[in-house]
Amino acid sequence: MSSEKKPNISRRRFGKGLVAASTLPFACNFIPAHAMGKLEKPALVGIGAGGKGQTDLKKSVDAGMNVVGLVDTVDATKLGNTSERRLRSMGQVRDAYPDARYFSDYREMFAAMGDKFDAVTVSTPDHHHFHASSMAMKMGKHVYCQKPLTRTISESRALAKLAQETGVQTQMGNQAHANNHMRRCIELIRSGIVGKIQEIHAWTNRPIWPQGFAEAPPVSQVPAWLNWQQWIGPSAWVDYSPYIAPFNWRGWWNYGAGALGDMACHIMDMGFWAMQPAPPTSVFAEQVGATSLSAPINSKVTWQFPANEYSSKSGFQYFWYDGFIDARFERDGWRLIKNGDEYNHPADSVMEGLSFEEYNTVVVGEKGKLYFNQGKDNWLVKPSTILDGFSWPEISLPRAPGQDNYQEWVDAIHGRLPHGESHFAYAGPFTETILLGVLAQRFPNEKHQWDADNMRIVGRDDLTSFIAPEYRSGWIPTA
Repeated sequence: MSSEKKPNISRRRFGKGLVAASTLPFACNFIPAHAMGKLEKPALVGIGAGGKGQTDLKKSVDAGMNVVGLVDTVDATKLGNTSERRLRSMGQVRDAYPDARYFSDYREMFAAMGDKFDAVTVSTPDHHHFHASSMAMKMGKHVYCQKPLTRTISESRALAKLAQETGVQTQMGNQAHANNHMRRCIELIRSGIVGKIQEIHAWTNRPIWPQGFAEAPPVSQVPAWLNWQQWIGPSAWVDYSPYIAPFNWRGWWNYGAGALGDMACHIMDMGFWAMQPAPPTSVFAEQVGATSLSAPINSKVTWQFPANEYSSKSGFQYFWYDGFIDARFERDGWRLIKNGDEYNHPADSVMEGLSFEEYNTVVVGEKGKLYFNQGKDNWLVKPSTILDGFSWPEISLPRAPGQDNYQEWVDAIHGRLPHGESHFAYAGPFTETILLGVLAQRFPNEKHQWDADNMRIVGRDDLTSFIAPEYRSGWIPTA
């Protein structure tokens, strides 16, 4: 660690995640541009404008936004020739919106442009989601934030609370949430097509990036095009390595939440939304390869939920599976090597001969099973006799315009909808549940009893720092 690059690390824990409207650093009360008259095209700033941010900006523009600002730690004017797709995307974004003001630090953007825009997309690495989103909401800005909503449990709860307090329009970027296919399957489950629910299984072949490393990678000189100080942001300081940014951060606990954090907001979405559960009462994880630095190579996580109107009398369990069975981390080349094509998935008794590549969710009820894939517009039930004489339910969930969760968010900003369906009142508790599983991955083979009211693992106060994070000096919300 280079002490000359290391800023003052006076730190304080951000406890409980309950952020009042006046508690954020750099908070200024600006009047949004649209408050002065009829809102035609909301003015948008993209925070994390390259990579996934490029798509988020394009989709928001297609939905009726006007880009006036770009924030990214990559300065495209200093890139030169590069073959890295994610870096090239920042140059493409600058070319696409030549009149937008560019910043490398969103704190500076908020100070300079606070009265000149209406909304933000937040497409940064996960460890910036809370800070960028909360600062925007405090200023009365609408927020579209990529999944997972935050990196830690307390941050998710804080954003949900802040969204309620400020009344801004919010949406999390789990795009399939807007699909008619998903919403119809939710209506079928709630109508009892497979009976009261006992179990839900969901799985992915991710990670496809490095996970399972126990030592930090070699460090390098910071490239001229990268604001590394800003990239690290609220997290503990480390020297730059190309094995962290621009993409491999997902496998690092300090910056991401592994395959579970990355993919569960998509794949667990249908089951969670269908069940409308109270917080889980416990969580248990088995995993291979997790370290103090890195998320696991593969894992299985089990949440226990209390009974409700859609579940069996004993409640229901949600199972998550990720990673390739025989994968291993290879330090030479800093990569994950898979040995074979089989990835973690439910037992054959759950799949009943169906392909775990064709589906990624099974809802198990007292009368049968419903198989689903949010990305393939397919579902089926077993046994098929369930459908004999089945009374098809009426449509009860609103349908998103164009099955587009960006358009849904923009329509809500215009007042054409009350809110997007993946607004933070939903996305906050959903992400909390996923991040509780991430916590169990870090401390596996132990059934953790979850006290949701007090946001703590019963009998494990030593885990508090993993629930409510610590931030570097300059990034600490004021008490």
